[in-house]
Amino acid sequence: MPNPMNPPFRVGLIGCGDIARKAYLPFARQQQDFVITACCDARLDFAESLAREFAIPRAISDPGEIIEAPDIDIVLNLTHPAAHAPLNLRAVRAGKHVYVEKPFGLDRAEARAVLDAADKNGCLVGCAPDTVLGPGTQHVRRLLANGVIGQPLFARLVCASGGHESWHPNPAFYYAGGGGPMLDMGPYHLSFLIHCLGPVKNVGGRAVRGFRTRTITSSPLAGTIIPVETPTHYVGSMEMVCGVIVDVCFSFDLPFGYNGSNLPEIYGTEGRLQAPDPNKFEGSVHVNSTRRRDTPLQIVPDNTPTGPTGRGLGLVDLCRALREKRPPRASGELAYHVLDVMLAFHDSEKEERRIEIGSTCNQPLLLPAGGLV
Repeated sequence: MPNPMNPPFRVGLIGCGDIARKAYLPFARQQQDFVITACCDARLDFAESLAREFAIPRAISDPGEIIEAPDIDIVLNLTHPAAHAPLNLRAVRAGKHVYVEKPFGLDRAEARAVLDAADKNGCLVGCAPDTVLGPGTQHVRRLLANGVIGQPLFARLVCASGGHESWHPNPAFYYAGGGGPMLDMGPYHLSFLIHCLGPVKNVGGRAVRGFRTRTITSSPLAGTIIPVETPTHYVGSMEMVCGVIVDVCFSFDLPFGYNGSNLPEIYGTEGRLQAPDPNKFEGSVHVNSTRRRDTPLQIVPDNTPTGPTGRGLGLVDLCRALREKRPPRASGELAYHVLDVMLAFHDSEKEERRIEIGSTCNQPLLLPAGGLV
């Protein structure tokens, strides 16, 4: 539990869309480590509506007021991906700590500038996803550490679907620059992999488009045809620094289904492990250690006590990291490495060669038993 002698950190929220209302704020109002004291959106009516619903004292439309406010300690950046790095850079230059939604940036230069400025100004930077801090991924980490599948040798990451135009109300940005399945879903799966196995050494892959246009079938824009401006099908392999080889497939180009599972799998000298969906905090872990291919995977119960989970758990950990003078587990360093790896698939496609990853990161600490209670 946080020390009652320490007041909660004061958080300024920028970006008052659905992810704030439906994901972050229901969890945030249950926390003692921080309190949201102001919210901001270019659409002032969105900010005012959110402030009324969640009893936030201030609603404003200029992000500069959040960034420059002397009574704000941390900026929570839930804006559109293209605004992530520019706003983060302004915030850390103003001496604010930052927690941001994924992806960390759209290119390496803007993302690196944020980390360099944060280091110069003594600021901590955290980044989603924080689902890896949930009991699902943490259980996988403990099982691997205990040798349940022996020495890991290979892994498989798949996130395949037909895209978002059949259900999302306004899916065009998923197919514009900065969109696509890698930047959209890659952070979840790659963060899971790095938490479990450490950093990535190199990437070899393809990044292509299966369809040149998409037709929206969801309301309210049903019938609208949108161009596809970014790769929507990624395949390839990664080599981890620890030596594990990883097969990868991220796709929006399989509308007729994928004959397989979207759950990560890790194969070792003594067994096979199927992990929960990295997009979720909870989930069962399945293992087969019988050396028989036809033996069904068995659930491995998790008897470790866990704490509350929800979007914003990474922000809680960042607050604890500030008090404990340690790096956050969902860190900007890790998020930059994830971005570097994702962009390497584009580089590999363009240059027709394997790409060595220039960045690295530390494997985050396991959560203590009981989670972040």
